[in-house]
Amino acid sequence: MADHVPVPRLVWHLVRYHNRIFWRTPIAAFFTLVFPLMFLALFDLLFGGEIESGPASISVAQFFAPSLAVFAAATATYSNLAIGTAIARDQGTLKRIRGTPTPPWAYLASRVGSAIWVALLATVLMMAVGVVAYDVNVDVERVPAALLTFGVGVGAFSALGLALAALSPSGDTAPAIANATLLPLAFISNVFIPIEDPPRWLDVLATVFPLKHFVDAFQDAFNPFTADLAFRGGHLAVIAVWGLSGALVALATFRWEPRGGERAGLTRRRAGSHR
Repeated sequence: MADHVPVPRLVWHLVRYHNRIFWRTPIAAFFTLVFPLMFLALFDLLFGGEIESGPASISVAQFFAPSLAVFAAATATYSNLAIGTAIARDQGTLKRIRGTPTPPWAYLASRVGSAIWVALLATVLMMAVGVVAYDVNVDVERVPAALLTFGVGVGAFSALGLALAALSPSGDTAPAIANATLLPLAFISNVFIPIEDPPRWLDVLATVFPLKHFVDAFQDAFNPFTADLAFRGGHLAVIAVWGLSGALVALATFRWEPRGGERAGLTRRRAGSHR
């Protein structure tokens, strides 16, 4: 059937399929969409008032809404894509796809497309709640910079998610690796806590990785004290380099068949027991 369906239409149908799977996985939807919103409400209650951001003070929500939107987008792409792809490999789904007329790259493209769609939804939801409930200011002139930053960011984190899926020994280990790599970076990248005068080594460590650059560039697009249009070429370049590196690792190491270890077999047996 796939031989007679235009590839763009096939990818679109697969994107819709993966979206349905996402909404039928409540825990994934909760941690991607609801969890960051809970943090926004919690931070507004805990900190209240204003928070230092550079030379001036802005409202707590003005600072945290963009950073938590980035965290939600990274979770939707990096974490969810890595975990879902690794589990699909262990369950034999990827192997079966290669035995169908569906182009393998189209299947992966649909997974990435679904992840980016969820990331966009999570980001829009976060900023909409910020505007309606917490008076977050959105400057129309800097929306193009926010969109460009979002596009580069989710593209890079999608590539890194596929790289993590390729490197994960099994679907069982992918969630632990994803959380162990994303959450610590979130704490040192101004997602949850604005760190004032951090130790030099911690600041350098944070700037090596792409999350802080994603957060800083996206926050600047919503900072009312930003004097320019908030296009941050330096931040975007670092993010893009990480994305390209992730894509190269994924291309070099991605496997369509289970790795054959005991954990992979255990994952498949668990999946079968729930049918």
